[in-house]
Amino acid sequence: MTLSLRNPGIPLALFFLFVLASASGAVSPPVYLLQWGTHGNGNGQFHLPYGVALDALNNVYVTDAGNDRIEVFSNTGVYQSQWGSTGTGSNQFRVPVGIAISGPNVYVTDVNNNYTHWFNTGGGVLGLWGGFGAGNGLFNYPDGVVVGLGGNVYVVDAQNNRVQIFDGAGNYLNQWGGPGSGPGQFNFPIGLAADAVGNIYVTDALNERIQEFTSAGSYITQWGSLGSGPGQFDFPYDVTVDGAGVVYVADSGNNRIQEFTASGAYLTEWGSFGSGNGQFNGPSGVAVDASGFVYVVDNGNHRVQKFGPLITAARGNSWSSLRRKYK
Repeated sequence: MTLSLRNPGIPLALFFLFVLASASGAVSPPVYLLQWGTHGNGNGQFHLPYGVALDALNNVYVTDAGNDRIEVFSNTGVYQSQWGSTGTGSNQFRVPVGIAISGPNVYVTDVNNNYTHWFNTGGGVLGLWGGFGAGNGLFNYPDGVVVGLGGNVYVVDAQNNRVQIFDGAGNYLNQWGGPGSGPGQFNFPIGLAADAVGNIYVTDALNERIQEFTSAGSYITQWGSLGSGPGQFDFPYDVTVDGAGVVYVADSGNNRIQEFTASGAYLTEWGSFGSGNGQFNGPSGVAVDASGFVYVVDNGNHRVQKFGPLITAARGNSWSSLRRKYK
């Protein structure tokens, strides 16, 4: 294989990472690319942002929790629009955190109102469901939300220690979970994600683990324990899965992102505490686009950071395909 540095559109750091990955077969962590956001309430600013999701055009939607709004950006961080204000109405929030997008539908969990909101991608109100309680369809601290196969909406009901399933219009379908540390039980679950076959991954934060389930809630496997070593966690907050089945976990207390196979085998990690490029102060949201770019909400630094894409011989990325991404 002949490699060349003559194409100026290929970042030099990515070239060397590709060489290292090809030689070792190892998985290299993503490369820091850019960031946006500062602390405040103006357009493009944040006050304790939490969740992140991408639409079909790779626009980036961020739950700006402390400002009770949703902000929308291009995938390079250019501010586009926003909606929301503080209150209890159908287009208002009291700490929005989780966000999921499927086609024209945007679902947002609202912690202190105990609602799941349903909008279109322009912020138009389509529906609302929930309310405080422990009954079917009610919530006590709804957090992570994801759209699974068939358009069903999965919502983590953190203080009720369960996951609830709804159809796309908010009609209650089913649930699973319960308090505890056994398989299928939870101790303050927060984030969740769905893979290409419909399996659901849940960050079981105070049990310091990830649990994987079928789309119907049947337990499959788990991994993790308290600590700072590879595959360990300190309050895992969010999780997402890319098209190749790689699982990304925002390991908030350890100020890093960890990557795993679908069965929980450790792949790599990146990040440390701080405010520099590629550092974090409580990462709380993570999303990956179809090209492998990773977007991380850096909660305590009031910003979004963009990384990647991943380069690894083990995943079969060729140099020619990498070049095409950067032309």
